[in-house]
Amino acid sequence: MFHPDELRAQALAGFDAVSGAIYPAMPEQHREFFANLPYLFVATLDETGWPVATVFSGPAGFIRSPDATHLRISSPRRSDDPAQAALQPGRPVGALGLDFSNRRRNRVNGIVGRTDKNRVEIVVRQSFGNCPQYIQRRELYPAPASPLPVERLGALDKDARTTIAQADTFFVASAAHVNTASGGVDISHRGGNPGFIYQDGETLWIPDFRGNRYMNTLGNLLAQPRAALVFIDFTRGDVLHLRGETHIIWHPEKRATMPGMERYWRVAVTDIWRFRQALPWRGRNVEFSPATLRTGIWREDNRPY
Repeated sequence: MFHPDELRAQALAGFDAVSGAIYPAMPEQHREFFANLPYLFVATLDETGWPVATVFSGPAGFIRSPDATHLRISSPRRSDDPAQAALQPGRPVGALGLDFSNRRRNRVNGIVGRTDKNRVEIVVRQSFGNCPQYIQRRELYPAPASPLPVERLGALDKDARTTIAQADTFFVASAAHVNTASGGVDISHRGGNPGFIYQDGETLWIPDFRGNRYMNTLGNLLAQPRAALVFIDFTRGDVLHLRGETHIIWHPEKRATMPGMERYWRVAVTDIWRFRQALPWRGRNVEFSPATLRTGIWREDNRPY
């Protein structure tokens, strides 16, 4: 069920006998859940083996499940999006469905099956749900997408730093043991109060709050210390995609603590893409998760170094 580095991460975190409901196919309720979503977060590996991540959007029904082991995304792919361009048959892939209206989320991991210009098929090998902790509830409403050409940045600019500083939500893609039944590509949600990501130049410091103890992301980062991060600007419909090398701090010093944090990790950002006005929806009326409200943020007296 868990690959060797997920088990190693659980041990490093001090967890004993972690178990979870990870299925080889999608339960019926998960298939219905995906079919009703207007967006889907997806990750894969590019030709160099680095994780890349993206978000697909479409009207309800643009995601279909013809059977319990196939998920089909009917949406045009952007050739200038490194993750969408990398979704080629045989590549490992992970997908996360998250409903911001009720904090429900389900994940699938597998490989890319058939593709064409307007469709990507996921052959599901792992299917599982996650708890609603740290998911901020939002009202989403339609807004016209007016995609601009991708911006490839050499460093985090003012707009990118503002997006990160104001974020209460982001998504992280990672991968490990992709040629084994227990490994693959994974994309996961992270949430916190605005300010829960500390910025120092091109390095981001991210707390790891109490969760389901699967350690999917950190287990992957132990094996392959590389991650892709996706930030959504819910006001403007922008997508910020970062990539970088990671390092986990398992036992923080006493001063580098905050409520809810058990450990933290850093990302040294190496690649940045920004897609302005890319999403056909926006978010408003944020309701913070009770779990989020019990956590803290970085300040000068508890910064991570």
